[in-house]
Amino acid sequence: MNSKPSISDVTVARRRPLSPNIQIYRPQLTSVLSIANRITGVVLSLGAVGLVIWLTAAAMGPRAYGAVHGVGSSWGGRIVLFGFTFAFFLHLCGGIRHLVWDTVHGFELRSIYISGWAVVGGSVALTVAAWTVSLLLAG
Repeated sequence: MNSKPSISDVTVARRRPLSPNIQIYRPQLTSVLSIANRITGVVLSLGAVGLVIWLTAAAMGPRAYGAVHGVGSSWGGRIVLFGFTFAFFLHLCGGIRHLVWDTVHGFELRSIYISGWAVVGGSVALTVAAWTVSLLLAG
């Protein structure tokens, strides 16, 4: 028995939207946080390289440290450091959320959204708190 698709079958198959259809798909909090968790993991890896550069410059002496400190103290450097701080806290809060899920708790739809928004709010609050304390200590 020959089971070759007809031309009309191929045409219909080509017109079918891919799943999820980008034109009608609305990102959900859970998917956005999942993607953000992966992105923050990559960002934190890059930040670890920056930390190694900073520590190496500190070990090389005042001149090298001054150059790296100058970059970090600039407006652009502070924006990048603020982004790293937010990425750290978002990744941390998301990890805590997953630890709770590992205890087989919080899988109800309402709990998922409450914990998702808690991750976002907690990350913002912790980032602002860390920078506020840092700026107050720096004088």
